[in-house]
Amino acid sequence: MAAPVAELRRVCRQAWEPVLAVAPRAVVFLDAASAEALHWGGGGAGELLAAGALAVRALAAEAAAGGSRVVFVVNGPLRGGTAAAVRRVLGQGGVRHCVLVSGGEAEGGGAAELEETLRRWMGEGGRAEVVLRGPPLLAPVSAELCLLPALAGLLMPLPGPGGPGPAEVGLGALPAELRAAVRAVVGDLDALFAALGLREESFAVGALSRVVAAELASYASARNRRRTAINKASVVFVDRTLDLAGAVGHHGDNLAEKILSVLPKLPGHKTDVMVNMVELTALQTADETCSIIAPGCLAQPNDPAAKALWESFMNLKQKEAVMEARRHLVEAASRENLPIKMSMGRVTPEQLSSYVQLFRNNLKALENHCGLLQLVLATVQTLKHPQTSKWDNFLAFERLLLQTIGESDMPSVLNQLLPMIKSYNERTKDDYTCEDFLILLVYMYSVVGEIKSGKELEAAEEEVKKALVKAICDEPEPPPVLRKITGCDSLLNLTSQKATDAVDEIFRSLRDIARARMHMKQFNSIHNPGSNTHQASYRPLLKQVVEEICNPDRPDPVDIEHMSSGLTDLLKTGFSMFMKVNRPHPGDHPLLIIFMVGGVTVSEVKMVKDLVATRKPGTQVMVLSSALLTPCSAVELLFAPDRLQPDADI
Repeated sequence: MAAPVAELRRVCRQAWEPVLAVAPRAVVFLDAASAEALHWGGGGAGELLAAGALAVRALAAEAAAGGSRVVFVVNGPLRGGTAAAVRRVLGQGGVRHCVLVSGGEAEGGGAAELEETLRRWMGEGGRAEVVLRGPPLLAPVSAELCLLPALAGLLMPLPGPGGPGPAEVGLGALPAELRAAVRAVVGDLDALFAALGLREESFAVGALSRVVAAELASYASARNRRRTAINKASVVFVDRTLDLAGAVGHHGDNLAEKILSVLPKLPGHKTDVMVNMVELTALQTADETCSIIAPGCLAQPNDPAAKALWESFMNLKQKEAVMEARRHLVEAASRENLPIKMSMGRVTPEQLSSYVQLFRNNLKALENHCGLLQLVLATVQTLKHPQTSKWDNFLAFERLLLQTIGESDMPSVLNQLLPMIKSYNERTKDDYTCEDFLILLVYMYSVVGEIKSGKELEAAEEEVKKALVKAICDEPEPPPVLRKITGCDSLLNLTSQKATDAVDEIFRSLRDIARARMHMKQFNSIHNPGSNTHQASYRPLLKQVVEEICNPDRPDPVDIEHMSSGLTDLLKTGFSMFMKVNRPHPGDHPLLIIFMVGGVTVSEVKMVKDLVATRKPGTQVMVLSSALLTPCSAVELLFAPDRLQPDADI
């Protein structure tokens, strides 16, 4: 068998084989998470149409059948909103044969009972079948990074004051929706590891990670698999909430991270973005959101050149990645005999734009290099975007915060922040918006760690709260993040009281964010206060964890807990207290899998890859997560009240 990391893309494709087999002469409906997995790793909708599907549609509340044979592809079990949408399609009449392709074991009484339910929804004479997939539907965003799109809202509730320590939190103590999400993660990981032939040891850093790792270790199907699998691996689960500065910070000099942060999201997608393609047409419009032309995107699973360029965006520094974009474009233009004038020196967005224009009136060249042109246009639009010039301002301010936090207490840092909170009418383009302030506050509270409360801190927080409430209420049109956080979809519903309640809740969460590492012994700080000769700096928690795993001295990890899967492991751990028995160590195996529970950033994936290559050459590394975070999406995940919508059973 090939190396597991190289096998990952094959497994992502393999998950779609049962769907391709039943697609001919059918209308295929996909839920959002399945659509995202198809988009990144299944070859896109074109793959289903090539297999004979009549149409590919989103499984939404208002979906219409449009054929007598339909296939439903759902990422998890059939329940809640998904079940309601399936029922509505079947209830319209006209469908005589339906196939449900779902993951893992069918809930309830198994496939037979599910088929009976589908037949009842279809009405007299309908034929239903349930097909169970093997591997889960994953989104392979890059060679080392795979996402589980169905679980984008997976995040540990923040610990309240005096809350339980990580060791005291079990599956039963979690809210119902989070329990269901943990079980879904465990089922998906077991199916993935089975497809890769892995025998894993599970380790955890943090409370939710501990629950997931313990569930995976004791999951019956996983225990059976581990008896026969031959490829050994260490899986280390790490809680996102232990280091939120990494999720909202602007440390990475990375083009992919900036593209994902500044361009608008592709509708219905959590990760990919819309690329404006008007430049490649004869349409003359200054409208940024021109919706006549379909948008481009970053995922190009069927285009090797575009895929290679995207890997460069993920792995190189911005300057090198932009030069790589120019190189690919020049080579493509030369192959098509386009009149390109090669210029050396610094690459500008205008120069890239002029190269793109050469392809405009040449349909064959456009078709041959469409994926590449989408990525280059994404680069041009990102480099010209006003938010990109703000990126450096953020970075400078974060560095200043790191210095200030080391020298003064939290109230004085908050007081310094206060005059910068301006209402819409007072702001210039360089001033911070309300969402920008939420990003900075999360960064501050996560970096500083536990704060001594007192009257001074409360007074400083109250002033910042008042200024934020005023700024939120003065927004002429609240941006999407603020709408979600306040629960108000328009300015008409946004009252001062609703804004005050939302901001109070945010500050309660910020205090909890500062407490997140209080139970850690080794990884209890992500702030290096600096000295007379060195500036203060941010020490990513994930970097500390990976350095500990790669430490050649193999010390017993303090905060990386091994989750035993049976009596043998327990005996090993017990005996090691008074005998020379090697306890399992996360650096033991040729494959290291890091699972960031609650989302990961592009910079963190690159950091893990580079660290392992330097410190432990020969070890393969794979990063899995529930979401690819940007500063804005991290704030939304933290503060929007409906992260994991409860999904009742059928």
